[in-house]
Amino acid sequence: MKILLVMPHPNPKRSFFSKFQYPSLTLQQIAGITPREHTVKLVDERYEDVDFDKHYDLIGISCLTYNSLRGYEISEQFRKKGVPVVFGGYHASLIPEEAKQHADSIVIGEAELTWPQLLKDYQNGNMKKIYKNDRVIKAEEIPPARHDIGSYTFWESIQVSRGCPTGCEFCAMNVVEGKVFRGRPIEDVIDEMKKIHAKRIFFADASLTINPKYAKKLFKAMAPLNKKFHCFGNINVLARDKEFIRLSQEAGVEKWYLGIESISQKNIDQAGKGTNKVENYHKAIQNIKDYGMMVTGFFVFGLDFDTPDIFDATLDAIYRWGLDEASFSILTPYPGTPLFKRFNKEGRIANNNWSLYEEGKVNFIPRNMTEEELLEGIQRIAMEFYSVKNNIKRAFKLRPFNPVKSLSAFLTNMSIRSFYKREKFNY
Repeated sequence: MKILLVMPHPNPKRSFFSKFQYPSLTLQQIAGITPREHTVKLVDERYEDVDFDKHYDLIGISCLTYNSLRGYEISEQFRKKGVPVVFGGYHASLIPEEAKQHADSIVIGEAELTWPQLLKDYQNGNMKKIYKNDRVIKAEEIPPARHDIGSYTFWESIQVSRGCPTGCEFCAMNVVEGKVFRGRPIEDVIDEMKKIHAKRIFFADASLTINPKYAKKLFKAMAPLNKKFHCFGNINVLARDKEFIRLSQEAGVEKWYLGIESISQKNIDQAGKGTNKVENYHKAIQNIKDYGMMVTGFFVFGLDFDTPDIFDATLDAIYRWGLDEASFSILTPYPGTPLFKRFNKEGRIANNNWSLYEEGKVNFIPRNMTEEELLEGIQRIAMEFYSVKNNIKRAFKLRPFNPVKSLSAFLTNMSIRSFYKREKFNY
């Protein structure tokens, strides 16, 4: 069959800086579990348009919440032509009753077992309306993604583990992937890395610190590859385990992403992020920087204990810690998460327009500030942190000084600035 796999995106704003964004791995993973007897075409609408005039036998669409309505539009156009459409991804997994109204079939949760079965059923004329695993996928059942197709940026992504036991109230990951950590066989991971031509690889994992013993073995195996890596980690391990940090640096990790979320311990406790202690933030950041790696902090605003002074206090902390980058997001109550259920019970869900659920819009009633104060505050500190002046200053303060590394850091920061200015908080 000729199969089209689509990642929708409403009104993409493409620019030169798009090449520096991190790629989605989802479509390449689905292609990786598709039997090679089929021809697969991948289209990520952030970078490429869907050609509705081409012939395909089956359409697969993977959606998050924010792009689900665009996914439904794409589905409608193909179904009018008589081409069957299958929905999968986070949104279809979180609210399948809605998704199945816009598709001929849906895949809930992990797809390693269900997608190949769906293809067989479709060819035999008995495709079911819903496919869902009756168990979690074993680590050794996860094949490598297809890295020979679907590359749009200077990066490639890889996923070495599934499952997150932390269970943050606002996160949908353990709803979809489960809470049990499963690390792929390290030899399989290294074989996949060797097939990736890009020099820089992004880990699409919840965190590489969930199982430090596994990660240390992985780091040792990665060291001879001569590649650079970016990955997520948690404060608890990175604040105490310097051997872990050293091994990551020797493996080629050049940047850690930390889910700091909030500088308020009350917010952290309410969100259920047991890995975070505010008192350990600076230590974890400094440990990483001591080994010459960069640190990006991820922050969420609009949590219940946030007041209007949280923005300047957070920006002061960021400067004090010396973060190289920061990600600023508005709390988003994704459907199917514990947060959505709590806000819905409290009458605080403002709308169900999924196109606004992109972490740059306010879709709930904040507890201790107005919607306007939340929007103004987050946009103000984002544009200040990513001012051209600050981007230059951070890029050329990197030590040891390397002009190529500094230029890359500057372009990355400018890419983020472009995203915040043009898209994320454009209200």
